[in-house]
Amino acid sequence: MAQSMRTITFFCFVLLLVQVGRAEEKPRDVNPGDVKKPNILYIMSDDHTSTGIGCYGGRLAYLNPTPNIDRLAAQGVRLANCFCTNSICTPSRATILSGQYSHVNGVTTLIQPLDVRKHTVPRLIKKAGYETAMVGKWHLKVEPELFDFYTVLPGQGWYHNPEFRVRGPKPWPQNTIRVNKHSSDAITDISLKWLRKRAQKDKPFFLMHHFKAPHDDFENAERYDFLYENETIPEPDSLRNRGHHGPQDAEIYGTSVSKRNKRRNMGMHMFVEPELDDQQYTTVSYQRYIKKFLRTVKGVDDNVGRLLDYLESTGELDNTIIIYTADQGFMLGEHDYIDKRWMYEESLRMPFLVRYPACFKSGIVNHDIINNVDFCPTLLELAGADHLVDELEPDQALQGRSFVANLSGNTPQDWPKSSYYRYWMHMAHHDNPAHFGIRNEQYKLIFFYGRKLDDSAFYNPDLVSNTEPFWELYDIKNDPEEMVNLIDNPAYKETFNQLKTELYEARVKAGDTDEAYPDVKKLFETVVPPAMK
Repeated sequence: MAQSMRTITFFCFVLLLVQVGRAEEKPRDVNPGDVKKPNILYIMSDDHTSTGIGCYGGRLAYLNPTPNIDRLAAQGVRLANCFCTNSICTPSRATILSGQYSHVNGVTTLIQPLDVRKHTVPRLIKKAGYETAMVGKWHLKVEPELFDFYTVLPGQGWYHNPEFRVRGPKPWPQNTIRVNKHSSDAITDISLKWLRKRAQKDKPFFLMHHFKAPHDDFENAERYDFLYENETIPEPDSLRNRGHHGPQDAEIYGTSVSKRNKRRNMGMHMFVEPELDDQQYTTVSYQRYIKKFLRTVKGVDDNVGRLLDYLESTGELDNTIIIYTADQGFMLGEHDYIDKRWMYEESLRMPFLVRYPACFKSGIVNHDIINNVDFCPTLLELAGADHLVDELEPDQALQGRSFVANLSGNTPQDWPKSSYYRYWMHMAHHDNPAHFGIRNEQYKLIFFYGRKLDDSAFYNPDLVSNTEPFWELYDIKNDPEEMVNLIDNPAYKETFNQLKTELYEARVKAGDTDEAYPDVKKLFETVVPPAMK
């Protein structure tokens, strides 16, 4: 496997040499030692759902919200079915760096640190000959010490005039600097300065450039304050008509745009007048919510443009693998939900775009099912570091697979047809019950087991009660907006049983069978919807 991966990567490098050297009359032999490794720019935003990216063609695309990000799709590959394995910031980032599911890397919630031994991406890419840097949102509790350079936000960080943690004479995290700008501008300034002045210019660079934006509560730079001021942004159809979707006790599950969730809703965040009737309250809440989100996205996109302009000005654009993604998706009012955490499409789906003309054709859309446990092995292969995984200890072993071949149009015949998901933080922050599930090419099956496990209720699990377990089943192919939960339809009994078996097998493969939580294991085995008996 490692040998075939190296062959694919070398083939890409040879293609680049062919493009550069077409003017030569005589062909020459190319050996691996002559091949110039590409730079790698990994750009990741926070909560940037594909609905808010023009090239994904959602209801907001007509606004042209992301012309610079869309340029990567037009000149590269767009993944249509890229999913996270745990839709929350810290666990997703831990999975990307480690190539392991949350229960294996030890980061199932927002409060656990990722053991430095499992910072596999910077460790192996540096060992493969790259100068490495991490700039922006880190959110993994421990020092990013394996990078040659880092400047990272403390925790979630501030939108305006942010403080950053840096390497210095004092112990981590006491060395800090302050930048008097909006975080998206500040993070980009720091990355550009490092690119201009980096110490090891004889090496290719690997830069993880992580925006804080557009994580809520959204705070845009002042220059965008009046963007979309006179625009009425279209609502998702399911904002006011939830259909036969989700849990029947809707008032207690999931924070909302409307007044539905009395404890916490977006109208409270957006200072909507509480005396408005339900319909008016929802209208005002949604418009303020979506415009603040899009204004914050505009700052991300403009700064992506700055990075692309710099690479073009230095002649490094085509010698740089450029990736744009987000740590998970986000709900923008679909089914009257805000935030993420759910296994529903808008929260589950991650945008993923990659541009590298020497290896990947322009304007390609790939529909393979890929998830963020696959990011680590993919980055390692792109850097020519995939052979170094043989040096990892057993507890560092990767659980994902590289999808470089998929990006090249050569999907392996045995590529997985489904993705496993688990959210652990039962009823924390946004009132989402703990759940796990499977998403394949047509269907999605979710089991909401509703139990607090260890610190999965965040800071104080004693404050959160168990909830009744329930199942949801969606036909994504014919019901992409998940408006009809089929779990009460006996015509889908065979489908349910097949998917439950598929889910069981996915849990076994991931090593997530809840042996330590016999209550959850028993619920999965014994709770059956009446229509499916």
